[in-house]
Amino acid sequence: MSGATGIAFAAGLSLGLSLIVAIGAQNAFVLRQGLKREGLFLVCLVCALSDALLILAGVFGFHRLLLQWPQLEELARLGGGLFLLGFGLRSLWAAWKGGAGLQPSDAPAKSSLGILAMTLAFTWLNPHVYLDTLVLMGSVSTRFADQRPAFAFGAMVASFLFFFGLGYGARLLAPVLCHPRAWQLLDLLIAGVMLTLAWGLLTAGGGSQLL
Repeated sequence: MSGATGIAFAAGLSLGLSLIVAIGAQNAFVLRQGLKREGLFLVCLVCALSDALLILAGVFGFHRLLLQWPQLEELARLGGGLFLLGFGLRSLWAAWKGGAGLQPSDAPAKSSLGILAMTLAFTWLNPHVYLDTLVLMGSVSTRFADQRPAFAFGAMVASFLFFFGLGYGARLLAPVLCHPRAWQLLDLLIAGVMLTLAWGLLTAGGGSQLL
């Protein structure tokens, strides 16, 4: 790997990690699935592959289409806000209800199709992911000219490392969260994240406020 290629790869890796590490709706969902040990590999793989596709689209020019059609951002903002509002209220209800269903191992398993649908929704109905990958990642990649593939590869590696690390690392918290009260608190935390993000999306006056 040449010096220029290595610099581009490192830049993509560091930018990818810095954008994705913030606690958001998608990350909270991955964390919860990791604790539940339910469809975890599928969840991590879908999140990472979706990120990879969006990174490729942003680095190689799709961000320009988004800038030319700003109404796409508005639709994503409203759709994502409504989805997060619904899931936040659902998590709030689960925390209030409590009971045996809060035990990860005792919770009824969802079908693979249901888990896939939820994962895709958290990924593709999140307007922040478009701003991060299509707009920001695409804009930064223009600094690397012929080294764009290395930059994109670094960003994609960051996504795979983060999602699989978050999902499978969550199991380390399982002994702490085996108690119903602790799981209730986690549901409250997730509800707070979802509802806060939903409020920000639904009350934002424009895309610039989401950056």
